[in-house]
Amino acid sequence: MAGVAWITGASSGIGRALALALAREGWLVVATARRAEELQGLVGEAKGLAGKVRAEAGDVTDLVRLQAIVAGVEQDVGPIDLAIVNAGLFLPVRADAFDPERFRRSFDVNLMGSVNALAAVMPRMIARRSGRIAVTASVAGYGGLPSSAAYGATKAALINLAASLKFDLDRHGVIIQVIAPGFVDTPATRSNPFPMPFLMPLEAAADRIVAGLSTNRFEITFPRRFTYLLKAINMLPYGLYFPLVARATGWSRKRA
Repeated sequence: MAGVAWITGASSGIGRALALALAREGWLVVATARRAEELQGLVGEAKGLAGKVRAEAGDVTDLVRLQAIVAGVEQDVGPIDLAIVNAGLFLPVRADAFDPERFRRSFDVNLMGSVNALAAVMPRMIARRSGRIAVTASVAGYGGLPSSAAYGATKAALINLAASLKFDLDRHGVIIQVIAPGFVDTPATRSNPFPMPFLMPLEAAADRIVAGLSTNRFEITFPRRFTYLLKAINMLPYGLYFPLVARATGWSRKRA
């Protein structure tokens, strides 16, 4: 499977690793992010691979720019076969340093940025009755975790959003998937103030995602022994859930 792929948030972390992984498999990858210099570095790194990377700088909070990117790509090289809606940021939130601006920024980028990307590419796929969309969420969307009030809320919203859209997209011949990784070694996760079990190297996570994109299953989640455990924990009564998560993350030992 190869064709034209569009990835938002492609300048670092999972997005960058996915761009290189897909280029190795022969895809033409359109990489979008705000940092043009980082994108040019990605283009250079992809030289010599079976596919290639095309840099299209843009901010996911700018719907008009995203629409222009998609229109330009489809005019130049053909339909986008795969869209990975990936741009996101992690801003820790604590109750004793509660900052509404962190919520505003998180929702603007993680949630509304994803909505903007969908608005740019989804109507074209529906019109063609073909295409695949993958929305990057997180296991933080399964339930509340320490310091993740803003980030987790956006990821929970993305899981719900993708699941809700699936009912319509199934009827239009468009595949939608949600990517819910466990802890992956990225600049964002390195700021987590608690132990991260089953922490995965970035390249291994990208390989898992690429493998999941070759299937039609709705959720791409890994490592399953961890993510399924989290799903099970979130089915517990809150009287058990909170002390268990606090103990597992070391939060019960932290001073206020």
